[in-house]
Formats: sequence, structure tokens, C-alpha cells
Amino acid sequence: MSINRENRVLPAPGTTHQLHPLTGQFHEASREALYRSSIEPRVRTETCLTLSVATLIYAMFAISDYFYTGLTLEFTLLITMRTLVVASCLILAFVLGRLGDYTRHAWLHALPLWILATGIILIVPLRPETLSTQVPAVVAATIAFYLLIPNLLPVAAVASLYLGIGFLVASVIAADASPVVVMRTTLLLIMTNGVGFFTLLRLEKLQRKQFALLQEERVQNHQLIEEITHRQSLETQLRRVAEQDALTGLDSRGHFMACAEALLRRCRFDKTPFSLFMIDVDHFKTINDTWGHSQGDRVLSAIAAACRQSLRPQDVIGRFGGEEFIVALPGTHLNDARMVAERLKEEVAELTIIEDMPDQRLSVTIGVAGVLDEEADLEQLIQQADRALYAGKRGGRNRVVVSHEGSEEAPSTQPRNKSWTTPMPEPVNLIRTDR
Repeated sequence: MSINRENRVLPAPGTTHQLHPLTGQFHEASREALYRSSIEPRVRTETCLTLSVATLIYAMFAISDYFYTGLTLEFTLLITMRTLVVASCLILAFVLGRLGDYTRHAWLHALPLWILATGIILIVPLRPETLSTQVPAVVAATIAFYLLIPNLLPVAAVASLYLGIGFLVASVIAADASPVVVMRTTLLLIMTNGVGFFTLLRLEKLQRKQFALLQEERVQNHQLIEEITHRQSLETQLRRVAEQDALTGLDSRGHFMACAEALLRRCRFDKTPFSLFMIDVDHFKTINDTWGHSQGDRVLSAIAAACRQSLRPQDVIGRFGGEEFIVALPGTHLNDARMVAERLKEEVAELTIIEDMPDQRLSVTIGVAGVLDEEADLEQLIQQADRALYAGKRGGRNRVVVSHEGSEEAPSTQPRNKSWTTPMPEPVNLIRTDR
């Protein structure tokens, strides 16, 4: 069973990762397991390949067995031994490729080394006369154990010591090696094991340090991504605060001005009409003084919701300040804007959500203005709507006043009655049909 990497907790950057001075492994068991898990696919592939090559080379020496022994009992024993070693190593290579868990079953990776070492040692009693030629083979096998066949340093060191000591014992017992030969072979094997041990130790440390640095970089990148995401979230929240009114959820004054200015430029470019009206809640100071500011906030929120429901998606509405709202209607003629304002005024008058204010009827006064010449800018249009609004407030409130500045028609400040509003065809593209 492989280690589940997703359950591993990566350490914080800057953590010191101490390595064992003799094995080169991490002192932290969890980090060592994570490292082995990360290299497990590569180790499996390389182990299968190197074991296959090693067993092939080991089997090729059967040619020299025949040259030295001929068709004798010794040759039969040598062939049988080599066959068993090769078959065992190939089977283990297949098992390691499929099931070899480098983290939990290190012994399974060590088993082929012990089989190869045993096979090399047994050649000495079967071919004692070739002891001098077997010494280089033992040296090459020792180097292979350390550097070519992937394994942990303790496993490679123990298998190499087993090979060296077993070869020396077999040389003394089976080949009757002289003390000088034994001493010379011992020194050669000590040197070979020393070089192989410290070379593999250095490689083990370098690979783990590189792994630790890579993991720290990943943690830092992850933290950086989280920081960027957090900053983007804060920027979004700040933008929302800057663009939206906290109480009503409508556009803030600055955001409305920017959007309305862009819509006005687009309408001029397309040569389409553009209208705008300002809304003022009647007697709002009285509401605040009588029922408190909390009720006044509820009134503003209710009127803002009614405005949003009555407008088209392309229309823009914002809170202009205090109890005043402002609406931009692109592609809308002045008369059509007046009809929208009349409808909105009626919807506000029908609001009955303020249970604690039974004697208070809500009403609004609306000043409407439209672009009558291509030179008028947004500020001028707002001023026209504002003057029409205050004309309506002076005229008694609860009415829609249309500004006709720039035309011969004077602004009307009288409340519109049904005979004046009913014959006007209502444009379906201005009022949502699902309300």
C-alpha cells in the first residue's frame, strides 16, 4: 500500500531538517516517509531495470564456468545455482515493479542484494582455482550494491558487508587462501566499501536536502497563492464598499457618476436619447424625528428595493446622498422617463411595510431631465433634474416634475392625474414585465 500524500502535512518554511550523519535520512519519520513516497515510482523502475541487467551479467558468467570446469558435477551445480539466483532476482524485480513499497517494505528491496551476494559467495567453493579473478567481480558487485541498484544506505551497507565477509570466509575455507591474499583482499574490500558508503551517503544527503528545499518552496508558493487570494478578496470587498451604498445596496454616488458618464458617452456616440431623474423622499426628516433613524433606514431600504424592481437591467441607480436617489436611463426619451417616474412614485405610495408607522404615508418627489442637445454633460443634466425636483417640492411634493430647459415648454409642477397619465402608452422596454 502506497503512502497517501494528501494526508501529509507540509512543514512551515524555514524549518531546519536535520539528517542522520551515518544514514543520510531525515530525523523526522514523517518527512522521511514523505521523501520515500515521492521517489517510489522512480525507485521501482530503476530497481527493475538494474536487477534485470545484474542478473543478465551474472548469468553470462556461465560461459566461464564451462571453460574452467567442463561438463562436470561442478558445472551442473554452478548452472543450477545461477539459474536459481537469476530466476529469484527476476521474480523479485517483477514483484517490486508491482508491489514494491519503498516506504514500508524496505526489506523487499534488500532481498535481491542478499540473493546476489549469496550467489557470488557460493562460486568460491565451486571454482576455488579462480579466486584471483573473482576478487574484481566482488569489488564490482560491491560498487553496484552502493551506487547502481537503488536502495537505502543501511541496506546497501549491510548487504555489501555480508558479501565481503562471506567472500573472505569462503576464500579461507574453500580456496585455502594465504594470509597475504586474505589481507590484500580485505584491504581492497574495505576501500571499496568505504568509497561506496561515503559516496552513497553524500548522494542521500544531497537528494534529501534538495527534496526539503523543494517542499519549502512549494509551501511558500502555496502561502503566496493564499496571500494573493486573500488580497484579491480584500480588494473585491473594498471595491464593493466603494461602489455600493452600505444601507441600500445601490451604487454609491461616485460609482454612479462613473457609470452614468460612460452611458451618456455611449448614447451620444450611438445618437440615442438619455434621461435622468432624481428622487427625494418626502418628509424624511419628520420620519427620523418621529420614529427614529432606524425606521428612517428601513424607509430608505424599502424605497431602494422598489426602485430596483421597477427599472431595467441596463438602467443605473445610486444613492446620491441622504434621502436622495438618482437614476440614469440610457436609450430613453424624456416622456418615457416621466412615465417610469410616475410608475415608481405610485409604487412607493403603495408600500405598506412600515408597521410601526401606521399614520405615515410614504411619498417621493421626482425631478426628470433629458439630453436636449449634444453639448449637455452629466453635471448639467443632474442640475436640471435637481432644479425640477426642488420645483416639485416647492409645489407640494408627491409629484413628478419634468425639466424642459432648452425648450419652449415650461416645467410642470402639478400632480399628474389619471386623465393625463392613462392615455400615454407605456413602453414595454422600460418596465419589467414580470412585476
